[in-house]
Amino acid sequence: MRYNVFTHTGDGKKMEKKMSCINKGFTFGQALQVKAESLSGAGLSANSATPLPAVLNSSKSSGDAEDSCKQLKTYFFNLLKSPWRAVDWSKQHRDALMKSVSMYKPSNNSVFEARVLLLGPAGAGKSSFISSVQSIFSGRVTNRAMVGSSSTSFTKKLQSFNIRWYEENECRPSALVLCDVMGIEEGAMTGLTLHDTLAIIKGHVPEGHKFDPTQPVRMETVGYVKKPSERDRVHCVVYVVDATKINFYSEGMKTTFSQLREHVSDLGVHQVGLLTHVDQVCPDITHDITNVYKSKSLQQMITKAGVLLCMSPSSIVPVKNYSSELELNSETDTLLLSAVDHMLQYVELYFRDNTEAKV
Repeated sequence: MRYNVFTHTGDGKKMEKKMSCINKGFTFGQALQVKAESLSGAGLSANSATPLPAVLNSSKSSGDAEDSCKQLKTYFFNLLKSPWRAVDWSKQHRDALMKSVSMYKPSNNSVFEARVLLLGPAGAGKSSFISSVQSIFSGRVTNRAMVGSSSTSFTKKLQSFNIRWYEENECRPSALVLCDVMGIEEGAMTGLTLHDTLAIIKGHVPEGHKFDPTQPVRMETVGYVKKPSERDRVHCVVYVVDATKINFYSEGMKTTFSQLREHVSDLGVHQVGLLTHVDQVCPDITHDITNVYKSKSLQQMITKAGVLLCMSPSSIVPVKNYSSELELNSETDTLLLSAVDHMLQYVELYFRDNTEAKV
């Protein structure tokens, strides 16, 4: 398909500049070849005359042409010039994040581990996130948490995964525990119920308990923890939602999240959001994960996730879980580790709040 690019000269006359896409850049002098999906993604249509950034009016030298092409790519593919969140994508920073997580110790001396509970609809990527984080510290892609792919919850039990790291070929436990449970659904009798969720957070539910919406957790439940200590409780709740479904979650699911948020807040537990599968909703992120915070469309999705979860977008972080990959990727690791670091910051807020409350 040919697409003629029009700009405007200083005297107000329309001037046509014909360009072509060659490899990853553009050169002046030929007609621009643009895929239809690229045009629609930018809100354009074929054979339309749409003004482009003013930089295209400048010199036709090779250097200026290269800069103009970067501007054009940004224009068509919905990328911002500067990221809306700053991230250091270097391997050094990735290694620093790994060390920070592996060496983390709770500020509350009575607690040896920070317990983080992941909640979300079936298939949102809770178990996959746990496996992805463990993969980073294992040095290879693993599936430590059982991962399903259907719309029904694969996880049925309360499973706590201590993230383990390796030093001199010796496996060492970290102070981070990620808790996996069955998915939440609409309605009181499907998926993980509000009653059982709060029982988990309060520390009453024993490890390995199999959930059944028709049989709520109570004192008669086998292994029920009658007097939970701070070590048994959940110190941060993470809501996991799928970016590919962010426009399709129902009002009923929004109500479910709203009820959870209200009751969990009453317990004094801080909450954050995790937006998964971000590489599947934006071609630029699929091509290069470091574009994640330059994508306008993803920025809009995080805003929508904030509405769904009834929380500020600043509390929501995007991630790409390992799924079909066999090898680790430094940039993907950085995004995952940044999410873990984000969670631990809220864990520490919980410890600080509870310490101050007891003083």
